[in-house]
Amino acid sequence: MIEDFISLPETTARSAPQLSDADLAARGARGDHAAFDQIMRRYNQRLFRLAVSIMRDAGEAEDVLQESYVRAFYKLGTLSGSNLGAWLARIVRNEAIDRLRARESRQSHIALEAELDSDTADGTTMIDNSEANDWHRSDPQVTTEAAQMQTLLERAITELPDAFRSVFMLREVEGLSLEETSEYLGIPAATVKTRDHRARKLLRTYLSDSVRTTLPATFPFMGERCDRIVSRVMERLGDIHRLG
Repeated sequence: MIEDFISLPETTARSAPQLSDADLAARGARGDHAAFDQIMRRYNQRLFRLAVSIMRDAGEAEDVLQESYVRAFYKLGTLSGSNLGAWLARIVRNEAIDRLRARESRQSHIALEAELDSDTADGTTMIDNSEANDWHRSDPQVTTEAAQMQTLLERAITELPDAFRSVFMLREVEGLSLEETSEYLGIPAATVKTRDHRARKLLRTYLSDSVRTTLPATFPFMGERCDRIVSRVMERLGDIHRLG
């Protein structure tokens, strides 16, 4: 049993008042960019971790987050009392899944063309997912020896089966409750519990005491990365506003 995880603090805009999600959403729906800035900083790390758990690639996860935020900004008026975090998570999940489907379609098309062009094709198609499994290699934040254990654990998490990965990320890395994870992923709490148990069982060789304390620091989205995604979204919103 994994116990006593301490989630990293969610980021908020510097020197900004701590408004409720409902207040921020209402202001954002009226076009208040400062309120939306706070929303992004409040949920950036959690949603990035969710996107990574689906895409298995840090760069693609950032792209998913950016596109999802732009879409969310223009849909805030439809929130109507829903849980803001869960609502944003559904947008991120849908965007990530759509991108995966498009990527798989392109890969299948490329593989089929290669097979048809090969004189020795035997009808067997192999798709190399090594780049997806090693997303962290291009991650500029994983650069020191002190991060080796974190990188090892991140590799193990990315190799979990798809159904388990998002549950583990939200439950054990982000520290959400069964009910919160259920709402974020749109699956029953009992399913969350089962998948989390199986994910932890698969990772048991990595979950020694020394590694367990590293879990809350995996897949970070603080500081420069957080600022970068907020800046990019704000630039896009400004461009859209000017064009409109």
